[in-house]
Amino acid sequence: MPEKYKGKYRIQSARLKNWDYGWNAMYFVTICTQNRKLFFGNIVKMRLIASQIGQIAKKYWVEIPQHFPFVELDEFVVMPNHIHGIIIIDKMDDGRGGIDERGEHGGIGGRDECAGRDVINHVSTTVNNSKMITKKQGGITGIKNPMLSDNLSKIIRWYKGRVSFESHKIQADFAWQPRFHDHIIRNNSSFQRIKNYIYENPAKWTDDKFYI
Repeated sequence: MPEKYKGKYRIQSARLKNWDYGWNAMYFVTICTQNRKLFFGNIVKMRLIASQIGQIAKKYWVEIPQHFPFVELDEFVVMPNHIHGIIIIDKMDDGRGGIDERGEHGGIGGRDECAGRDVINHVSTTVNNSKMITKKQGGITGIKNPMLSDNLSKIIRWYKGRVSFESHKIQADFAWQPRFHDHIIRNNSSFQRIKNYIYENPAKWTDDKFYI
């Protein structure tokens, strides 16, 4: 369960060191509402009955690739107080000199946080160091490559901002948790496990760590 700071829930940061979140990979993302408030609707008979704000949350998630052409989306779900989704960053040049290190389905290194109840809050620092030292910052265009600023945080910032702007027209107190969970998907087995976790989340809502 997230810890509290000044009476509010907060999600601890566990970013993978030496990893640039603008690099090509598949990222499992979880974004929560502030204090886990049920802004997005309710689960009835194992499916979300979305509120107006829940519909907004879905609408802008689907629109992410329209604003970030290097992004593809895979499995995602809107839950009563959080969102799970797989975001695929797939740039022509992600600043690593054209070295393709995405592995199976684009994942490398990372954390198993939120991939399932058995691995919640587990942090892995596994990185292929022999490859890490060969990376060239900026690729062909060097450090001026504008794509280097297009990273996971920028994508989530845009998404949260759009949802907040539209949601405030309906409910003034709508708010997100300041941070978000992310996990870099390493391989196909992890990819499939996470897809299943996302798909089955509504049916297992009462067992969810965000359930209130």
